[in-house]
Amino acid sequence: MSSAPARPNKRASRTHPLVDQLRFTRGEWLRGLRGVTEDGASRHFGPMNSIGWIVGHLTWQEQRYLLHRPQGIMLREDIQKEFAFGAPMSTPSFKEMLAAWRKISKAADTFLDQQTTETLLVDLPLDGKRSGQTRGSAIRRLTYHYWYHIGEIQAIRQQLRDKNLPVYVGNIEGKAPYRPE
Repeated sequence: MSSAPARPNKRASRTHPLVDQLRFTRGEWLRGLRGVTEDGASRHFGPMNSIGWIVGHLTWQEQRYLLHRPQGIMLREDIQKEFAFGAPMSTPSFKEMLAAWRKISKAADTFLDQQTTETLLVDLPLDGKRSGQTRGSAIRRLTYHYWYHIGEIQAIRQQLRDKNLPVYVGNIEGKAPYRPE
């Protein structure tokens, strides 16, 4: 193990620390999806959603919190309807859901890059009305939501008997180290 100090992410130094944590979490989520097959992503174990549905669900929340509510942007109406909290169980294509996630999360990156301590305190409207949830709280909720589903996906993958699963949080010190606002 090297004792050299971790090199901070250059992009991280330009963004708000809360955004850095979301981006690190997205990377960990993708790391947890590495090696998932279309067949594996379509499996259901009891009442658990499929991995394909979970990918659609996190895509829904990215679109909801980072595009639709703060900016009025709706890239995928189908995502909004089929993967919202409480939406019925389904078995979408993993490949298609991951492509939708990539499109929506990429579109959200411009918004994330613009966030400051001040803008993160702005109310995130819901149906055009004040919600009482700030942009910062929404980004924090989204980050924690990813971690919830990372664990769920790993449990599904264990049921599938997948090999070489991630066993712990990755290189946070190098990619998203603590830094004050």
